[in-house]
Amino acid sequence: MNMPQHPHTGLQTVSWLFSGEIEHRDTLGTHALIRPGQMNLMTGGYGIAHSEVSTPNAAVVHGVQLWVALPGEHRDADRDFQHYVPELARVDGAGIRVFLGTLAGSTSPVRTFTPLLGAEIVIEPHATLTLAVDAAFEHGLLVDSGDIRLLDTVLRPAELGYVARGADTLTLVNETDAPARTILLGGPPFGEEIVMWWNFIGRSHEDIVKAREDWEASSDRFGEELPGRRLPAPALPNAVITPRRNPPTR
Repeated sequence: MNMPQHPHTGLQTVSWLFSGEIEHRDTLGTHALIRPGQMNLMTGGYGIAHSEVSTPNAAVVHGVQLWVALPGEHRDADRDFQHYVPELARVDGAGIRVFLGTLAGSTSPVRTFTPLLGAEIVIEPHATLTLAVDAAFEHGLLVDSGDIRLLDTVLRPAELGYVARGADTLTLVNETDAPARTILLGGPPFGEEIVMWWNFIGRSHEDIVKAREDWEASSDRFGEELPGRRLPAPALPNAVITPRRNPPTR
């Protein structure tokens, strides 16, 4: 993996590895490594740039990167970087690492701008895990390896199961002979409509145009440039970029 410096606005990136090792550098001056069981959370806000490069120790890099839209009142927040290593909690035949929010008695100290839940859960063969969750949250369960039954649906690797608001418990069942690894996500519905293009999140087409112009002009909006190659922005579409419409609230 060799991702040269590139920009972000209006979001937080949440990086979590299952295998491999990545070197992170950003325009805050951060230089950090991320390894399995560790989280990097970077706040773009008004603007940040970073690079991500796998190290020689990483034969295979495998994990997830989540993009979290910032609410309107915080979308121009100061750039920031947090690194967190959650402790492993053992609960009913499962190992849980909570990197965002609170679950199963563990709470992450990492700062977000809306209530969120993020946890890696590894469920042992033939184990059933029931978790108390916030009924105000929607939840998503991403399966990385193995098969997991959530409600009445069996989820297979790379599938995401969705649970609408109102559930105060979730039951995860591993009916197979091998451990299953999942990522549990949660949060209240994000009511704002956003415009997203490339690495930029705004509220209008004009927000995106301005962010792209600033990046192409090497504006100090994104901080002091890093050494090495710089990823140019692609051409804008020959159309007005409109907000993503939210589905009806469940």
